[in-house]
Amino acid sequence: MGPGTFEIFEVETIGMKLTSRQCSNVDCQAKLGTQFLIGRTIKQYRLFSDPIFLIISPSPSTFDALPKKEMSLAERHCRMADVVLCLGTSLQITPACNLPLKSLSGGGRIVIVNLQPTPKDKKASLVVNGLVDKVIEGVMHLLNLRIPPYVRIDFVQIVLIHAKRKKTYAKWTLRLLSVHGSRAPLPFVKSVEVTFPERTDMKAAFLSKQPFVLKRETARKKPFMMALKINFNHGCGCASTTILWDVDFQVKQNSFIQDKNEILQKLRTKAELESQCGQLETIERQVLPRFNSTTHAIATNIVRYHLPDAKSAEGDDAICTSNVPTTKRLDDGDNSDELPPKRAKLVRSDV
Repeated sequence: MGPGTFEIFEVETIGMKLTSRQCSNVDCQAKLGTQFLIGRTIKQYRLFSDPIFLIISPSPSTFDALPKKEMSLAERHCRMADVVLCLGTSLQITPACNLPLKSLSGGGRIVIVNLQPTPKDKKASLVVNGLVDKVIEGVMHLLNLRIPPYVRIDFVQIVLIHAKRKKTYAKWTLRLLSVHGSRAPLPFVKSVEVTFPERTDMKAAFLSKQPFVLKRETARKKPFMMALKINFNHGCGCASTTILWDVDFQVKQNSFIQDKNEILQKLRTKAELESQCGQLETIERQVLPRFNSTTHAIATNIVRYHLPDAKSAEGDDAICTSNVPTTKRLDDGDNSDELPPKRAKLVRSDV
């Protein structure tokens, strides 16, 4: 990492502020800051087979220009869309706030779901002042579609550095690190308990504060198993998980890298089937002379969405308003399947 470098990292604050991290370049060591005010991502989703919906969340900052390629693609899909869904956005910051309006010229409609009124409410066919989660749950319930559970996955890197001490002993240092850098915190880890199940002569350790570091001196030619019980902070869906790690100072090289996407999908599937979190998989292992490192992916939380029943739906506090008569909104006449001339031209040019 160097000057002008960008990377994705979870931060605790927004608003163009400095974070607790520093540049990993030894010649720099400058503090890193966030480059967004509210958010910077425009996501497009294809539901079913046609680009019917465009979901914008959240609005990008005027101080953070959107990429030209993605912006052009978003404008194109908006012009082609039958319905543009604006979910959880104030629709106040340009140029993203004007994207939904591009569907109107082709005969499209705008639906806005937000807690507060927005400047584009008058242009919308339907405005729902409510929680996005509740509204989407209701829509999925009416469509008889299942919302898959959300499985949160965090990463931890375990590093063991060792050096010879005399001929028969090795002095080693164990560290639990973030994959985002040696100085980045592990917010999901509360404490770490280190035990040695097969070695009664080795004393257990309890690491209660970050950075999690353990220093020991053991026989160099005698391998051992290390059990690291990672206790999670509040907000995780389970109390802890345990990583078993075989340590052998005689092994000089034994490295592998697994496909990250396959590992993450495997973890999500396993957490969903078992209806709990705490599962872990090894993504990468690196064994070099005097250096051992493993990177683990851990399912730290699972959230299931429960669709509302009839009684809870009746008691929903969401407020719906419409700028067109209900009959006109639901039925546009006998030729509702035909496309407006301008929209038909756009679709034909896309084929």
